[in-house]
Amino acid sequence: MLLNETNYWRFSKIPNIEESNFNKVLERFYDMKVTGLVRENIQNSLDGKLKSYEGPVSVKIQTGELETRCIPGNEELIDRIRALQGRNSYTKEAIRHMLNKVDQRSVSYISFEDQNTKGLTGASYGQSNSKEHTWGIYAYNKGVHFEESDSTIETARGGSHGVGKIASNAASDIHLMFFANCDQNGEQHLGGTIQLIEHAYKDQYYRASGYFAKLQQDNDTSTKFMPFKNEFHEVFSKTTRGLKIIIPYLRKGYAETDDIITSVCDSFFMSIIEGKLEVEVNNIKINSDTIHDIVTSSTYYEQKIEEIKKIFTPLYVNTYLEKAPQNLVIELSPRVWTV
Repeated sequence: MLLNETNYWRFSKIPNIEESNFNKVLERFYDMKVTGLVRENIQNSLDGKLKSYEGPVSVKIQTGELETRCIPGNEELIDRIRALQGRNSYTKEAIRHMLNKVDQRSVSYISFEDQNTKGLTGASYGQSNSKEHTWGIYAYNKGVHFEESDSTIETARGGSHGVGKIASNAASDIHLMFFANCDQNGEQHLGGTIQLIEHAYKDQYYRASGYFAKLQQDNDTSTKFMPFKNEFHEVFSKTTRGLKIIIPYLRKGYAETDDIITSVCDSFFMSIIEGKLEVEVNNIKINSDTIHDIVTSSTYYEQKIEEIKKIFTPLYVNTYLEKAPQNLVIELSPRVWTV
């Protein structure tokens, strides 16, 4: 569906600009590159597994090209980016980088689509501030994550507890990401965020974070964000229960299939071997039946032991699958107390 570029993105007004830097968490994920992106998004899927389902969580990773006219609200964002003003060398360079990307007619993207997961709940309530509505927590809150009522499940969660969401923004040249959700009732919505800096736009000052949302009058004195029903381009479509992350303007070096595959294996080989996770990367399947062949292939990993310097995944997988378990006895030496 082609879009009428008007009023898709919301930024909160502020009285003046106080913070002139980009979110510092973005820098953390720049350094982690595609490995951090893969780790955060797949871990979020594992954390969202349906309790009643005994099979593996399934994640489909796809890369490709997308025409910018098909990106919801793209022209609005470009107008905002053109209005940004850097106040130090770092922000000036970041803005120049963004401006060098916005005139493209098509851009690279990556998507992570999961299945056998809960997806987000309460999207129809929008920005409800309810702990039971995970859409509102994921879509409109920074540094916050939904807490499971079961303390055992909550403790076992492997994500960055509200920080990892920004990994997807960091993977985009303009810090843009979308998320498509299909809930247990089959309702489909699309949300998104962009991380800019506090800025002046049309004679008004705005916060750095923008949200892909409608603005609804909540009562006589307040408004709230509401999601859009997902009626957009097929890249943004999610028709089965779960969540799909879509990152347009994908940074250079993030779309290499081989790098994505090794990132999956390095971070999640145990979950894959144990049948808790299966991943498909551009039609290449990584599961308990295929992972051994993948990690023992020179296409993906160095196979000469003497040449392996940092990445030991083939050795880990081989040891786990082919070596007999051994009992290890750890003895504690007596502690000597001095006064």
